[in-house]
Amino acid sequence: MKAINLLDNLTFGDKDPHAEPLHVDRQGRAILFTLKPQQSIREHNAPSSPFFAVVLKGTGVFTGGDGVEHTCGPNTLIICDAGEQHSIRAVEELIFAGFLHGVPGP
Repeated sequence: MKAINLLDNLTFGDKDPHAEPLHVDRQGRAILFTLKPQQSIREHNAPSSPFFAVVLKGTGVFTGGDGVEHTCGPNTLIICDAGEQHSIRAVEELIFAGFLHGVPGP
């Protein structure tokens, strides 16, 4: 078993959001995302996996494939289907954990 405190030793990018892989293996990935206010993650998708995100701290605007914006804060679970376009913008300092199945690549 492995235990990680998600709010210890946080790193923020000066210009761009920071993504810190917490765990990666053949089964999936856990990634910690940190964004300063107004930083954003451009629209993208995970073609072969659903994407699950849990907001740990702060507030962000999460937009899914339907174009609807959801302002989400701590303790919110966001679920994107495999291949669904989504984007994120931090309203205030935003920290969330993201989870995907499998690993990309050949």
